[in-house]
Amino acid sequence: MPLLSDDLRNRLPPLLSQEAVDEPTVFARYFLPGTVWNWYVTEGEPEDGDYLFFGFVTGIESEFRLFRLSELESITGSSGQKVEIDLNFKEGKLTDVVPAPDL
Repeated sequence: MPLLSDDLRNRLPPLLSQEAVDEPTVFARYFLPGTVWNWYVTEGEPEDGDYLFFGFVTGIESEFRLFRLSELESITGSSGQKVEIDLNFKEGKLTDVVPAPDL
């Protein structure tokens, strides 16, 4: 299954469109099975033959950042696992869909 479906591509707002929003909407979640890595997509648009996303990334640290479709497609975990899209993910506000960090 491709990581970026036509449906998701058509629903994503362009980059910077949710910049002033206190609670941005998250449209998709990518994850690397068996790891702590998750990419929560809030915006995206085509760029130079690739697709540029913006969203909240959790892993060793958690931060908002840009990331590319080609980056997600090239990641391979230590056991050979590849990044997947969460097919059961329900879009919603950031604080509703991103788990609170363990303290």
